[in-house]
Amino acid sequence: MSQSNAAQVLREADTAAADAAAEARAEVLDRAASKKPKAIIEGEAAEVGSATNDNAKPKAKSAAELKAAAKDKYHRFNVDVWITNFNSVEFGVYKHQRNKAKSRQFTTDMDVFAEILEDGERTGLLGYREDLWAKKAGFDKRLVFKLFGEKLNWHATMDLMLGRSVQETVGARGLPVVAYSVNTNDHEQVVNVQRSANKWPMTGENFSFFLVEDGKLKFYRIRQDLISIGQDYSVWDAGGNRIGLLDGKLLSLGGAWKCKVLKEHADKRLLTVLKLFVGMLSFNKACRKHVKKLADAVATGRVVAKIERQEAELYMNPRRVR
Repeated sequence: MSQSNAAQVLREADTAAADAAAEARAEVLDRAASKKPKAIIEGEAAEVGSATNDNAKPKAKSAAELKAAAKDKYHRFNVDVWITNFNSVEFGVYKHQRNKAKSRQFTTDMDVFAEILEDGERTGLLGYREDLWAKKAGFDKRLVFKLFGEKLNWHATMDLMLGRSVQETVGARGLPVVAYSVNTNDHEQVVNVQRSANKWPMTGENFSFFLVEDGKLKFYRIRQDLISIGQDYSVWDAGGNRIGLLDGKLLSLGGAWKCKVLKEHADKRLLTVLKLFVGMLSFNKACRKHVKKLADAVATGRVVAKIERQEAELYMNPRRVR
């Protein structure tokens, strides 16, 4: 293991240990039914929580920092992909079951792989259904990943739509066109994010989607930058104005993006779609290969195209008789 890799693992281990200690401290304090004197209970809590450090607590910002933040015209967030499961969310024998209990969306095969940071604090987590992606094949192999809040409350889900992806790939004469559907916890619209079939060799890829606000449509395009040090994508509105940047870091171990969106465009749903999109980039190449393989297999009759019930429901006619 390289020195930088080892340092990354140690940082994740320290975070995990601190989080576990904090939970243990909280459990000790919750022993309200215990007949031990309050002083003894608090002493136990202090002893268990000694692994935590005061630096983990958010520090109040100085006046200069607040002034600089007010002048910043961008809303900023970072997405950090972990290289191991040894993190504060997955850490502990019973941790996964606790997470499942917090949200029905946190299934037994959910693997948390990234965190979202805003103003230096964790505000979200990204996870994907590992069994569906790693242990299935053909049309049963699907990418489903979800955005959770810091307390594991569900915010949104992004599904790789195999039926529509293969359809578009057939229409593009074999060029893999991946299509995703995003549904959020606070809006009825299903947002369709799709890779463009208008792509020439050695050129960047483009994705597009639209949002509905008060009956009006807002169109967006995400374009891969041709000249960049890392994996960079720019966010554009329908008028051709660049409103944001998803800046991928070249030398990160798991994956890291520093993202920014102009504040006048940074509404909650757009930020949600962009956070999920950045999480998808860790699987982007593998998804294209999977869709291409399925399209080729369908064309040669080597596979029977049959989609899972969850994806089929996303294609259902909303006006059907129920």
